[in-house]
Amino acid sequence: MKIYTKTGDKGSTSLVGGTRILKSELRIEAYGTIDELNSYIGLLGDQVVNQNKKELLKEIQDRLFTIGSILASEPEQTKKKIPDLHDSDIELLEKAMDTMNEKLEAMRFFILPGGHQSVSFGHIARTVCRRAERMVVRLSEESDTDYLVIRYLNRLSDYLFILCRYMAKELGVEEVAWKARV
Repeated sequence: MKIYTKTGDKGSTSLVGGTRILKSELRIEAYGTIDELNSYIGLLGDQVVNQNKKELLKEIQDRLFTIGSILASEPEQTKKKIPDLHDSDIELLEKAMDTMNEKLEAMRFFILPGGHQSVSFGHIARTVCRRAERMVVRLSEESDTDYLVIRYLNRLSDYLFILCRYMAKELGVEEVAWKARV
């Protein structure tokens, strides 16, 4: 099977269900951003500090593929079975956050991203996740969108923030406080 089909050479693509739309449409931007986020989650899983979190990070990647499938489908598409999200997917993130948070000091200041390359990769993933969330919220204003997608992305960005703090702790890296210049 060849990877190229040439059907998108004029700037359009097909949704699951067959409808062709422009690649510049918000729906395509949204699931393209999910794909970008998925790549950053893979990068996080490849960090030595995250070897014991690799299974959860792969689970997150699987859920991001699910979200991409949902977003790539016509809202009224019923011909093909599309994977779905569950409340338990969100609960898994919350449980992981709670476990990490128990071992972290309380936040007393805003934290500047950085301090270690692995932590920086995590913050990039977090900001891409926030961008994806904003796009899906905008998409939901014009088209039926599964509310669980928005909830999952919101919780995932929280998870990524806590993961960054936890990585910094595991790496022995000091979190840099933002000090407002007033």
